[in-house]
Amino acid sequence: MKKILVVCGNGLGSSFIVEMNVKNVLSELGVEAEVSHTDLTTAKSEQADLYLGSKDLISNLDDGTRTIIGLTNILDQEELKAALQSHL
Repeated sequence: MKKILVVCGNGLGSSFIVEMNVKNVLSELGVEAEVSHTDLTTAKSEQADLYLGSKDLISNLDDGTRTIIGLTNILDQEELKAALQSHL
């Protein structure tokens, strides 16, 4: 099972909302995955198959080994769905 980590600056509000949206999209697509949310600092030491967050923030995790998805609008359901479909 894939692990998806939703990342935001503080690991509170926006990442939790996006986590819920990711779970909804995965359900629509019939895909099972472990989804959680965290702050940027913690995400640097956590292992996941996919890291997801706003483009400006998530780029801080790009070390050449991680699969990251940078979203232009973290609340855009269609952008989120398209991004997940292309990486799952």
